[in-house]
Amino acid sequence: MNPLETDPRPLPPEPPLPGDCCDSGCDRCVQDVYAEELADYRQRLSSWQDRHRDAS
Repeated sequence: MNPLETDPRPLPPEPPLPGDCCDSGCDRCVQDVYAEELADYRQRLSSWQDRHRDAS
C-alpha cells in the first residue's frame, strides 16, 4: 500500500472571506482563528514532509 494513501498530505485551512471579519475587535476574530489554524497546518505539513521526504 502506498504510504501517501494512509498518511495524506495535510490540507491548508480555508482563509476567511473579506466580509467574514466585522472589524469590531472581537475577542476571537476570524482572522485570529485562521492564524491559529495556519500555524497548526504548517506544523503538521512540516511533520508530514519529514515522514515523506520523497514526496513532492
